[in-house]
Order: sequence, then C-alpha cells, then structure tokens
Amino acid sequence: MYLGVDCGTQGTKALLVDEHGRALGRGYARHRLIEKANGAREQDPAWWVEAVRLAVREAVGTAGADVVAMGVSGQQHGLVVLDQDMRVIRPAKLWNDTETAPQNREVIDRLGGKQACFQRFGIIPLTGYTVSKLLWLRDREPENFMRVRHLLLPHEYLNWWLTGQLRAEFGDASGTAYFDVRTRTWAREVLDAIDGGTGQLVCALPQLMPADAVVGTLRAEVAAELGLQSGCVVSAGGGDNMMGAIGTGNVREGIVTMSLGTSSTVYSFRRRPVLDPTGNVAPFCSSSGGWLPLVCTMNATNVVTQTLEVLGKSVAEIEPALAATEPGADGLVFVPFLNGERTPDLPEAQGSMVGISASNFKATHIVRALIEGVSFGILNGLDLILQGEPADRIVLIGGGARSPAWGQLLADATGAVIEIPAEEEAGCLGAAMQAAVAYGRSRGDELSFAAVADRFVRLREDRTAHPDISRRAAYDRARTAYRTWLHRLYPEVAVSPDSLPLAP
Repeated sequence: MYLGVDCGTQGTKALLVDEHGRALGRGYARHRLIEKANGAREQDPAWWVEAVRLAVREAVGTAGADVVAMGVSGQQHGLVVLDQDMRVIRPAKLWNDTETAPQNREVIDRLGGKQACFQRFGIIPLTGYTVSKLLWLRDREPENFMRVRHLLLPHEYLNWWLTGQLRAEFGDASGTAYFDVRTRTWAREVLDAIDGGTGQLVCALPQLMPADAVVGTLRAEVAAELGLQSGCVVSAGGGDNMMGAIGTGNVREGIVTMSLGTSSTVYSFRRRPVLDPTGNVAPFCSSSGGWLPLVCTMNATNVVTQTLEVLGKSVAEIEPALAATEPGADGLVFVPFLNGERTPDLPEAQGSMVGISASNFKATHIVRALIEGVSFGILNGLDLILQGEPADRIVLIGGGARSPAWGQLLADATGAVIEIPAEEEAGCLGAAMQAAVAYGRSRGDELSFAAVADRFVRLREDRTAHPDISRRAAYDRARTAYRTWLHRLYPEVAVSPDSLPLAP
C-alpha cells in the first residue's frame, strides 16, 4: 500500500491506495490561518504536524503495517525557518501572503531588474514566491533573521519531521526564486543579495535530490504516532501543483491540468524548460523529472465562497445560476481580485464589479459573472502557456471541478474536452504515485512515472464535458469584455483584449 499526504492552506488530507491506485482509506484535518488586513497570511508549522497525525491515522486505520511508502504534497512557496536547535523561529509566511510585495520589488531591483533576473536565473520573482519573504524577515524581524540556520518549504519541513532528513527536490525548489530552473541548482547570487554575501542563507539550504529518490524512512517515534511501520520509506514529495500534475497523469507532453482550488493553477508537462521573459508563466520544474510551466491566479474558490456567503447562497446554487443566465451575464463583469493578484502581477489590486445595470443586477447574474471572472483569469494563463494554440483536453481538479456546470462553461469557452479524474484528491494521489516510483526504484525496479500513471489515474466518464460550439462566440465576446475592463482598471496589464484564440 502507498500513502499520499497533501498539506494545503485550509487543511491536510491523507489518501491510502493499493498497488493499482484504488482508494482504501481517507483522512482530513483542518488548519487554522493567521490573516491580517495588510495581506499577511501565516500558519504555525506545528499545526501541519498535528493535522498530519490526525489525517494519516484516520486514513490508515488498522492497515498501517502494510504501507511501504508515502509521499508528501505541500502548499508551495511557504517559508519555514529553523534555528540551530531545529526549532521553528516564527510562523510560516504562506504562498498567498502579499505583505511582502515591497520586498519582492526590492529583490528584483537588487538583482538588476526583471530582465536581468530572467537572463541570470530563468525566472522572475513574483509576490508570493519564497525569496521576498526572506528579505521581509531581514527587514522587519532582524533578530529572527539572524537566528536562521535552515530554510525549508512546507513539504520539506514535514519530510524532516517524518524522517529527520533535510532535503529538497527540484519542483518545489523552483518556486522559491532562489533556484536556477534551467540548471536545477540553487542560485547563490539571489541569497547573497539578501544577506550581504555572508553565506548565512546559502548554508541554510537543504541538499537537493531527484524526484524519484527516497528521503529516508520514518523515524520510529513518528511511525508509532501515525500507526505506520518504521520501515515505511518517504519519497521526495513536492509542491501541491507538482503532485497534482502527477496525480492527473500530467507526466508526459500533451496533457493540461487545471486546478480550481483556493487559488487557480494551470500547467502542462514539458521535457525542456519553457522560459517566459514576461514572468507571467512560472518556468517551474516538475516533480516527475521534467518541467512544468505554470500560471497561478490567487482568486478562485476562496472568492466564490466569500461572494456566495455575502449573497446568502450556497455552492449548490452555482448550477441553477449558470443554467438561468447566458454567457457574458448580460454585460456584468466581475474582476475577482479580492486578494490582490499574481497573474497578472497586481499584488495590491482590488476586486471590481462593473457594467452594472437594472437588468443584470441580480443574484444569478452576479454568480455567473463571478464564475466567469475566475475562469477567464485562469484561461488567460492557459493562453500564455499554450502560446495561443488551442487545448484539446483539460483535466480539471480542485473544489471547482465538483460543479458540472462550471466544467461545461470551461468546455464551451475553450473548445476543449474537460475531463474529471475519478480520484478528486489529485495532490494526495500524486504523492502516493511518487512514493510508488521511489519505492520501486529503491528496490531496483526502473518504474516510470508514465507507467504508474497508466495504472493509477482513472477518469469519470460520466462527468466528461464536451464543448457546445454554438456557445463559443458568446464566450469569446464575454472574455473580450473581461479583458477590456481589466485594461481600463489596470492599464499596465500586458495582455491585449484582442489576442484571444477565437473560435474557428
């Protein structure tokens, strides 16, 4: 048996599967979240550890002795800092923390500007990446900064708690912005620009390892706490998007994964780096041996949930609202930047609802405009990744994938077939799949990620959404209206309203 753990923003999930990827047990435990009006978003890593304890014990039940390997998926970009005694110095700043936006601009300036960053390291730092959190720590909490002896991402911290080993893998490391995504090595120059070249931060980095390797085996005391055997091995793990790619079979070229979770992401496996000089496409490495160009928007189901609460409605009312309205919501446009935005890079942006009239100022139209705004934002990202080429099929995951009407909207707006995995916890499944590969290779079996994907990943045929070509033109007009308003509100946004891949 294999175990996958996914430590997200809202909680930790655990999934136990057999050798064919069939679910045998599940567990879940919520996290608390520190939210401040200035954009700070933080969590105490101790909360993750406790959630892992609860979720894993719930998932494995009495089957723990049969679990031979486990993997950990973690929210990307979070900064965990440890002192010389391996104690957490302060709460982790998370991926959606926008308090560090000024520090991100300063990091870019110190390195010579955006184009210099791109040419030197293959990536342009964005607010939310880990590097700006380090400069924030140095500026705002210098005493804590001086205590730093180890720099870890969330999944790396959990791996350390599980095994006692400090390791990093290429996929999650590429989201720090102090990592060269082309050469898959740490970028010392970036950290030198923060600590003045003292070497403090470079010496705090964990050792890099390949995605198919084993970090170590469970510490005896942790194995007892989790109800697992001490011989259970732990794979490299990775960021939640990287694990979601594996869990949807996105380990070979030609597959697009779109996640509608707290944030939205879209990504597609590549054998070679995909480098975008604008910085809108994150040129991440995959956690399966290749690269994973990715676009993230920070406003998705979090904004949907909040707006529905304001309207006094539940998520169940998304379906009838979309059925009762037409594409474009009769001219109502919702720019959903309630949490700032990452793509486009507008960390201090705010949400807007525009085009309001007596005919469209209705709850149903607001819900449609909301869903369209979230969708059009991430579809703009898909256009960037595919460079205007149409997508043939998109594997949809995350909370938004539970809505058939939302999936149909995406099919109609893109002309792509939308597929829903049978296992909706793609991060957990991907972590378990990576664990299966690492375990097999540790025993001399040259198991490939593609072979494991063929065995583990199944689709829900009853939920496949085929595009209605008669609605494509209406969605093209709606997307153009969205982009037009986006330009009016934020003229610095580079994507032209006229650059849509229109229906043939």
